Amino acid sequence: MTAPVKGPASYFPAIEKKYGRPVEEWRNLIRTAPLTKHMELVAWLKAEHGLGHGHANALVAHALADNGR
Repeated sequence: MTAPVKGPASYFPAIEKKYGRPVEEWRNLIRTAPLTKHMELVAWLKAEHGLGHGHANALVAHALADNGR
């Protein structure tokens, strides 16, 4: 039996369904953005791409954790 997904990744299926882009595409956008601070990136995703706060926060947290930014 597979353990349930926890943390930011638990949002990924809903993000892909709602916004029509794979998570990896969102992570690449975040990694290449000129912004570096967590909340700046969250605000940017909300303003420029129409993401909700929780979804933007989950994507940024995951991308920054993987990227070491």
